[in-house]
Amino acid sequence: MQKILETLSTVEDWRQEKKVRHMMSDNIAIVPFASLANANEWMVAKEHEAYLHKYLELPNGIPSHDTIQRVFAMVSPEFLQQIQTQWNEMLTKGEGGRLRGKLAIDGKAQRGTATGKQKANHIISAVDENGFCLGQNRVDEKSNEITAIPKLLETLNVKGHIITTDAMGTQTEIVKQIRKKHADYVLALKGNQTGMYDDISRYFQDTELLAACAYTYTIEKARGGVEKREYWQTPDIAWLGQRKKWAGLQSIAMTRNTVTRNGTTTVEERYFISSLPLDIDLVSKAIRKHWMVESYHWHLDVTFKEDTNRTVDKDAAYNLNIIRKITLHILKLLSVSKATVSLKAKRFMICMNSEKYIDMVMQL
Repeated sequence: MQKILETLSTVEDWRQEKKVRHMMSDNIAIVPFASLANANEWMVAKEHEAYLHKYLELPNGIPSHDTIQRVFAMVSPEFLQQIQTQWNEMLTKGEGGRLRGKLAIDGKAQRGTATGKQKANHIISAVDENGFCLGQNRVDEKSNEITAIPKLLETLNVKGHIITTDAMGTQTEIVKQIRKKHADYVLALKGNQTGMYDDISRYFQDTELLAACAYTYTIEKARGGVEKREYWQTPDIAWLGQRKKWAGLQSIAMTRNTVTRNGTTTVEERYFISSLPLDIDLVSKAIRKHWMVESYHWHLDVTFKEDTNRTVDKDAAYNLNIIRKITLHILKLLSVSKATVSLKAKRFMICMNSEKYIDMVMQL
């Protein structure tokens, strides 16, 4: 963590030197400390000033929340993304290449940034199977996820990984890029790929063809009900007229989720295309792991109350999103109790004994 603070000291400061009272790096570094200690807005407890001198300069004390917010609107998001990349590399150093690692890509809106004059920030994140964000990209206001996902992939080392996205990311150009970067894919199909969706859904409705597919299932008790998840995969795609449009396509798959709760049963079927050869265990795990990115976004909303934050400056809000993700990463790694506690509870415990736990964070 000390190396991160050293990197922060290199941030470019565009402010007028004569008017500067608080160092740019202090303004930035103080936010993850506050975020760990359960602060969801631009607030920092001044009673910890003497302690924070241990790690920060603070020549004129703790900056006001208005000052911190103004600084965050000035900082280049690319600079903070470099900090995030450095943090990820520090924590994964020595792990080596994780063959068949799974990487889920999905988008989330920062609802608090929306006003009558501007749309909300929409951020695409890449989350690995351990629940760590490896990178993100903000969607341009006049664009969408289809153009943002390739920009995000360009910044990531995904060699040997399995990429999953929702149906929005199921695009021929995105598939080409994934394969060019020596990664595999398991991508969802919906109505945006009408012809292929219809063809594949009809294939799996044929009981004889379905019986010939590789098959596995799981049964779990959850939320007062029982959920059965079934998976089918087949490499039988020679009949698929559009197969040549999709780089590396080797198989298709279907899932059927049957949920029984309070005497009511619901069934949902979904379809996928994949560059993976026949391996039903691997494909089913990749599909299940995609929920990690949804869980990650849930933590941003519930643990950090991101959607209730009313920072309307979109650069400041995006930078704060990056800091939250670094903080979320730290919380997952930090042990605050012998018992298993939620991330929300960890933030509360850190708030109650900030100095003890910040010292622990600095040792990471």
